[in-house]
Amino acid sequence: MAHWSEADIPDQTGRTALITGANSGLGLRSAQVLAGMGARVIVACRDADRGRRAVARIGSRAELVELDLSDLASVRKAAAEVRERTGDKLDILMNNAGVMGPPFTRTTDGFELQFGVNHLGHAALTWLLMPAIRDGRVVTVGSQASRGGGMDLDDPNFERRRYSIAAAYSQSKLANLIFMVELGRRAKAAGLDLVSTGGHPGMAATELVGNSVRLRPRSAVGSIMTWGMAQFCQSVETGALPQLRAATDPGVRSGDYFGPKWIMQLWGPPVKVRPRAAALDKELGRRLWDVTAVLTGVTPDF
Repeated sequence: MAHWSEADIPDQTGRTALITGANSGLGLRSAQVLAGMGARVIVACRDADRGRRAVARIGSRAELVELDLSDLASVRKAAAEVRERTGDKLDILMNNAGVMGPPFTRTTDGFELQFGVNHLGHAALTWLLMPAIRDGRVVTVGSQASRGGGMDLDDPNFERRRYSIAAAYSQSKLANLIFMVELGRRAKAAGLDLVSTGGHPGMAATELVGNSVRLRPRSAVGSIMTWGMAQFCQSVETGALPQLRAATDPGVRSGDYFGPKWIMQLWGPPVKVRPRAAALDKELGRRLWDVTAVLTGVTPDF
C-alpha cells in the first residue's frame, strides 16, 4: 500500500477517545485529527488553563478532564469522572503524556518522577478504566529511548542506586512497552476484545523535547538539543502518525507497534516495527505487572 497518512483514518463518528497530555505536541495533534474525523475527544491534562486552551483549539467535540499522572489520587478521580461521563464506553485510551530529563524528583506518592508519570500513572489509569475500555483500544506512546538501558525492578525508583536522568527515562519508556505487550497478553487470556497497541514518533519536535531543553537553557546539552531539534526533527504532524495509526487502523492487533520507516526509525511514514526484545519477555512482563500493582495499589481486574 502507499504510505499510511491521515487520509487513511476511517470516520470516527460515534467513538470516544481519551488522550493524556493532549494540551500540546503529539497529544494535541492526535486530538485535533480524531476530533476532525468525528470523534468525541477527552483532553486529560494536569494544567487546567492549558487544557482549556487546547480544548478551544480542538473544537466543539473536545472536553477537559483534569489529570495529574504524578498523583495517584488525581488518577483515581479522573478515571472515575471519565467512566461517569462516558457511561463506561471508551473506544480509545491514548497514553501519550510524559516527562523527560528532569533533575531527580519524586512524585506525590514517592516514585521517581519519570517512572511514576510515564509508566505507573498510565498503568493505574488504564487499569482503573478497564470497565470502560474492555472492547476498545489502548495506545501506548513509546520512544526509541526504550532501547537505551535496562529495567531494575528491584529498585525502579532509584532508592538505592545512583540516579541517572537518561537511565530513568529509558527505563520508564521500556516499562511502557513491556506493559503494552503484557496488557494485550492478559486481555486475550481473559477473552476480551481489547487491543493493546502503540507507536513511537522517532525524532519529532515535540513539547517533551522543548521542556527538557528548558530545564537546562544555559548548558551545552540544552544548546545542542535546541540546534538538533531545528536541524533534524520531523514535524509534530508527522511524528503523531504512528500513534494515530495504532489508534485507528482497522487491521491493528494487540502487540502491533508502529514507528517511522526510515533511518533507524527516526523519520518517515508509520510502519509496523518491532519493539525491543525485552518488551516481549513474558517473565519480565509478569514481574513488572506485579510490581506495578503493588506500587500503585490498584488491582487489575479483567
